Formats: sequence, structure tokens, C-alpha cells
Amino acid sequence: MTEAEIETAAQILAQARRTGNLIDALPVVPASVGEAHAIQDRVTVLLGETVGGFKAGAPPQGEPTRGLIYAQTIRPSPARMSTAEVPHMGVEGEIAFRFTRDLPAQNAPYTREEVASAVSVLPAIEVVSGRYRDPRGRPNLEQLADCTINGGLVFGAEIADWSHLDLPNLHITLLVNGEPLHDKQGGHPTGAPLAAAVALANMLPEGVKAGQIVTTGSWTGMDFLKAGDRCVVRFETLGEAEIVFDG
Repeated sequence: MTEAEIETAAQILAQARRTGNLIDALPVVPASVGEAHAIQDRVTVLLGETVGGFKAGAPPQGEPTRGLIYAQTIRPSPARMSTAEVPHMGVEGEIAFRFTRDLPAQNAPYTREEVASAVSVLPAIEVVSGRYRDPRGRPNLEQLADCTINGGLVFGAEIADWSHLDLPNLHITLLVNGEPLHDKQGGHPTGAPLAAAVALANMLPEGVKAGQIVTTGSWTGMDFLKAGDRCVVRFETLGEAEIVFDG
């Protein structure tokens, strides 16, 4: 993409966020992770938003990615969101980490141990709702340009000392209106939730700041709910997060 194409894509996505009007597609699809990230960054500047968190991906054989999550869409559990805010009402059960101190950019990559000592852990629901009419129908890099179609994040109580938790093998239950939709042991897409936090700390040119949250991938796939639904994600020994979608 040219700089002009990146600017045009950012303007379109920023306007969609301002108005709530969904779009069919971008005029040009990003050809790389870097171009998709550049669109995210430009949208954030255009909107004047504060970044409160990230959704990070660290595929074993692929390039790490991050989606920006705006501070005003990150809410403590129990939370409510309206269909006007998040029209697609998608939910994913996830484990998130909150950085307890700054990890500024440095020459040597942060190790797993360094990142582990700088985070607390939280149960979370990622709310999925993009700016496209059919967000899951768009190419992956086009979804990435739209902050990986993030609509918000709901987090439960955090645990500062989590060294005793076997995070990849926790039991998770996702309930909708009191009925279990998912109930299983483990389920993180890579089996290593902390790896996404490590990847994030090492991919950001400005580093991460204390208080920012990173969510690390869905244990439950993606489920789309309807107005009035109440969703609870419960991790055994970790805790739970809850959201209700208002009409």
C-alpha cells in the first residue's frame, strides 16, 4: 500500500467508528502485517484515542500481530455494552495480563521470565465487533487493519502471584444465560498464553506501559450473541468475567 492508501483506509475506518455506520470493505487490502498495523496507528491518531490494551497473537510459525484496544472500551466485570457500541456481539473467553510496570523498548528482547515478573493475570471476555458488515468474511490482514475486529474487553479480578497456576491447562466454562456453551479443560490456541505477552513487549517500538492489558487468544472460539444475552466466562482457580448486551 502507498502512504495515500493507508491514509484513505484509516480515514474510512475512523469515520465508521465515529458514526457507527458499517462498511463493506476497504478500497485496498493491506499486503503485510506492517501495513495493517500502520492503519491501526493512524486511526488511533485520527480519533484521538488512548490505547489501554492490546490483543496479541504469537503463532509458532508466523509473524506476531497486535490489535489496539482503546481504553474507553475496556471495562471491569460485570459490564454492559449496547448493540450500538458492538453490533456484532461476538464473545471469546480469554486469559489476559496486565503490565504492572513499564517495559520500555530495549535492544535485547525481553525473556519469558522478565515478562512474567512484570504482569498480573486476569480472566477476560474479548468482545468482537468490527467496522465491516461481515467482519469474519474479510481477509485476515483487512481484519487486522481494523484492530483484529475488536470491540472491547471485559476483565475480572486480577491475580498478582499466579506462579502456582497451570495456565495452559485451566478448566474453562463459557455460559450464555446460565447455560454452558463451552466446558473443557485447556484450549488456548497455542498452549502458551504468556507467549503473546512476550511477543507484544518485543514488537512495540515504544514498549508497553504499566496498567496496559494484553489479551492472548480465544479458548472458546468465537460465538455471536444477541441483545439481552448474558455471558460469563469462568476459569477454574482464576476467576470469571461477565458481560450483558443491552438492546
